[in-house]
Amino acid sequence: MASDEAVVGCAGVLLVGTRGADGPGEVLVRVRGGSEAFLAWSAEPLPKGANVLVVESRGTRQVDVIEWADPLDALAGDTGDAG
Repeated sequence: MASDEAVVGCAGVLLVGTRGADGPGEVLVRVRGGSEAFLAWSAEPLPKGANVLVVESRGTRQVDVIEWADPLDALAGDTGDAG
């Protein structure tokens, strides 16, 4: 099966933690106007509930992920100095 390039660059949350080289977890990715589940591979183990970014598609509903914090989430909590 060909890789799914639409999912690359999308954010998600791990439903099942990854085990690094020992095996995949499962990620729920926000893509195509909804959410879809994929097997998630990572270089290092990541815990359940971790926010991740999809960096590559392996095809057959499998992706490579890295831990990721949305920089816009940090800005949402910053009210700034309004005066």
